[in-house]
Amino acid sequence: MSEVEKTQGEYFRDVVSQLKEMRHYAQNNTERLSAQWLAFDAGEYKHPQFAEQINALLNEQGKLLDDIDETIQNIEIEINHQEQES
Repeated sequence: MSEVEKTQGEYFRDVVSQLKEMRHYAQNNTERLSAQWLAFDAGEYKHPQFAEQINALLNEQGKLLDDIDETIQNIEIEINHQEQES
């Protein structure tokens, strides 16, 4: 059975859907990292070195979330632009 080729708009929507799923999991990971950071920074495990390392991961994860959001927004703008043209 041959696969039907998708239009560019359909492909864009698929990518946006995948990015939104990735963002969901990235947000969950951020929340887990935050809990671990609290435990090492001020909680029961007080260990400044690990708290610092986890904080660096949180910063990187935050940047990833921002980049995913920006990419989703840009693709959605393009989808809307294409729909208005047709």
